[in-house]
Amino acid sequence: MSPDPRRAQQRATRAAFFIPGFVIATWAPIVPFAKLRAGLDDAQLGLVLLCLGLGSLGAMPLAGALAARQGCRRVMLASALLMLALLPLLAVASDAWQLGAALLLIGAAMGAMDCTMNIQAVVVEREAGRPMMSGFHAYYSIGSLAGAVLVTLMLGLGVAVIAATLAVSVLVLALTALAAPGWRRERAPGGAAVFALPRGVVLGIGLVCFVSFLAEGAMLDWSAVFLHEVKGVALASAGWAFVVFNLAMTAMRLAGDRVVARAGRRATVLGGGLLGASGLALAMLAPDLGTGLAGYALLGIGCANIVPVMFTYAGAQTRMPEHLAIPAVTTLGYAGVLAGPALIGFMAQASSLATALLAVAAALALAASLGSRIGPAR
Repeated sequence: MSPDPRRAQQRATRAAFFIPGFVIATWAPIVPFAKLRAGLDDAQLGLVLLCLGLGSLGAMPLAGALAARQGCRRVMLASALLMLALLPLLAVASDAWQLGAALLLIGAAMGAMDCTMNIQAVVVEREAGRPMMSGFHAYYSIGSLAGAVLVTLMLGLGVAVIAATLAVSVLVLALTALAAPGWRRERAPGGAAVFALPRGVVLGIGLVCFVSFLAEGAMLDWSAVFLHEVKGVALASAGWAFVVFNLAMTAMRLAGDRVVARAGRRATVLGGGLLGASGLALAMLAPDLGTGLAGYALLGIGCANIVPVMFTYAGAQTRMPEHLAIPAVTTLGYAGVLAGPALIGFMAQASSLATALLAVAAALALAASLGSRIGPAR
C-alpha cells in the first residue's frame, strides 16, 4: 500500500513552521556579540533591530502574490534558502549598515515564509478534515525553543559565533531538503488578483490577530520590565515571566487541535481570550511573583489558539481568495507585534505601565468577543 501523501504534507507543514522559529531564536543569543562587533550603542541597536520587523512586514503581501503565481513550494524553498544563507552574515557584520541590511533581508525571508506556510497549512488542514492549525503553530514555538537552547549551549561551550550560525544553517538546509517535497505546488488561476487590502470579514480576522499578537509582543518586551520596575523583582528573575508564558502557550497549542475539536472554534476563541485577559489582569495585580507567573501562564494558555483559529477562518471565508486573505491577516497580525510594544510605551508614559497592560487585557477580551462571532462554531 502506497503512503498517504496527506501525511507527508502534514509533516512537511510542521517542518515549515519549525524552520523560521528555529532561525529567529538563533539570532537572540548572538545579539550581544553582533552589537559588540558592529560597535553599536543601545539607540543604534534599537534602530537596527527595527530592520528585522520592517523586512517581514514588507515581504508578506509580496509573498502572497508570489505564492499565487509560483506555488507555495517555490516561495518557501526560496525563503528557507535565503534565511540559511544570510544567518552567518549576522555573525560577521562589522557595522550598522551591514547588520541592518542582513536583518532586513532575513526578516523579509521570514515574513515570506510565515505568510506562505499559513497558506499551505490552511489547505492541508482542509484536506485532513479535522483541526490541525494549532499543532502547526506549536511547531514554530518548538523551533524557537530548540534554536535558543542549541545556540546558547554552543556559545557556552566556547563555539565561535560564526561556527554556531553555520551549524544552524546546515541543520536548516537538511530539514528543508526533507520537507520541500511535501510543500504544495498549486497556483492561483491565470488572471487572478495577487494583492488586495483586507475587507469585510477578513478585516475583522486581521484585527483579532493584531490584538492577539499585540499581547504576545507585550510579554516579549514589557513583562520583565514590569516585574523589575513595578513589582521590584530582581533582574535575574524577571525573565521568568516570558519563559512561563511561552511554555504555557506551546503546551496549549500542542493540545489545541483536540480542544478545538471538542469545544468548537467559537468557544475556543471566546474562552481563550477571556482567560488570557484575566491572566494578564492577575499578573498586573498580583501581590507576589508566584501569583504573577500564574497569571502569565494563563495568558499563554488563553492566547494559544486564537490566532490558529483565525487563520482557519481566513481560509474558510469566501469574501477574498485565501492567497489574498492570508497575507492580509498575517500582515495585520504582525503589525501588532511591531506597533504594540511602542503603543504600550506611550500609554505607560502617559499613565503607568500597569494601566497600559490592563488596557491590553481589555482589548484582548474585546477581540475574543469579536473573533467568536466571525466564523462557524466548528
